[in-house]
Amino acid sequence: MLERSIFQNISPLDHRYSISEKDIFDAVGDWLSEEASIRACLKAEAALVLAHLDERGKLDAAKRHKLEEAVNAVTPEEVYAEEEKTHHNIRALVNVLKTKMPDELSPLVHLGATSVDILDTSRSYRMKGVTENVTLPALCKLELLLCDFAEREAETPQIGRTHGQHAVPITLGFAVAEYVSRLGKSILEIKRLARDLRGKLAGAVGAYNAVSMISGAPEELERVYLAELGLEPSEHSTQLVEPEHLLRLLLEMNAAFGIIANLADDIRHLQRSEIAELREGFASTQVGSSTMPQKRNPWNSEHVKSMWKAFMPRVVSFYMDQISEHQRDLSNSASQRFIAEYVCGFCMAVSRMSGVIEGIGVDRERMLANLNGGAGKGGGGVMAEPAYILLAESGVADAHEVIRRVTLEAERGGMSFSAALRREEAVWRRIGAKMLELGIIKDISGTLDFFENPSRYCGLAAKKAKALAAKYRNLTACAPQ
Repeated sequence: MLERSIFQNISPLDHRYSISEKDIFDAVGDWLSEEASIRACLKAEAALVLAHLDERGKLDAAKRHKLEEAVNAVTPEEVYAEEEKTHHNIRALVNVLKTKMPDELSPLVHLGATSVDILDTSRSYRMKGVTENVTLPALCKLELLLCDFAEREAETPQIGRTHGQHAVPITLGFAVAEYVSRLGKSILEIKRLARDLRGKLAGAVGAYNAVSMISGAPEELERVYLAELGLEPSEHSTQLVEPEHLLRLLLEMNAAFGIIANLADDIRHLQRSEIAELREGFASTQVGSSTMPQKRNPWNSEHVKSMWKAFMPRVVSFYMDQISEHQRDLSNSASQRFIAEYVCGFCMAVSRMSGVIEGIGVDRERMLANLNGGAGKGGGGVMAEPAYILLAESGVADAHEVIRRVTLEAERGGMSFSAALRREEAVWRRIGAKMLELGIIKDISGTLDFFENPSRYCGLAAKKAKALAAKYRNLTACAPQ
């Protein structure tokens, strides 16, 4: 076969990212490369021979060993060379395999099967394998890093933001716990869906026509065949396995991809110069700009989002592959080959995101300054909400409007919200009395301290962060590693 430099490859996955993400590329390649595809089809053909031998009571260790030797003797180069003659990939594979087989086993190769009995089954085998052995471990690594991050920063005060504006205080751990929860649920669903991938031995239209000629129990033959590959039968087949099993797995991967892209985007924005609460790790020899030596760009977070932009739209093809005319057409033949690229790109993004979290720096002083700045001069202040809630609880019907006017006075007067609030003596007294009654403060003098220290108004943020970190650390500990 033709050999060439990786730099002659077209897909960035096969040159640029196969270098920068070598470990994950190699791990995915063990399941989804073209060689892995041929090996999986050979494994499926061998499983079929074993099922026939088992049904006839002729299966023993010696035959299993001979079959294994024959399968291992086939090379992808031989299969591709044969396909140049047959113009049919599975028939080429079968022809080559038969030349390696003992005469007693050769007639059983592909017996009763149609091409898709091998192709769909081997695809499910490979997708199950790559999900359980590569994708899930990568996701679980990221999830556990996020659990550690959420727990470590559970009580680190941070300003909450909605619509890009300062809202009310939270904690950094609480912000990260959002992704712990979202990604954790997606991991559990990916694990479940991978286990539900199916195969088939139902023949050209799914009605078991061919295997019914040679087997008294065609569905049992199918079950034994698939058990060799760790799969179960599709409940109903045409020439194809029901496409929704694979579709649902890919859609859940896409959901997880979106969660990770959202996380990357949040981390990227928190590194803006005017925010500067987080910072990606930066190597001593790393360059941020070709012309601005001071630049330290959040390029890894941006890379994750960019990968998502490239691969997320492929979900349209996944949906389109649901549809096949009658019992089968070939309109999914080319498009399904690109599933391998999607899974590889997804795994690479997960791996890159783990690297971001491992190296992230937290500027707690800047975080506190941003939080306190939100209650400072020229703004309504992040403590307007508790003032409104307390005033309403004290019996003031138009409390929201009263506090809104106070925020406007703070803006016009260039003063802090607490200073503007103190000028409304009656309002200040009612709020203080209600805080005392509710046990928020121990004496009335504590009112000022509360409103000048937004970090005291974080609700259940720390508690939720710790609880979610503990929950998903335990759940993901069960995922394959």
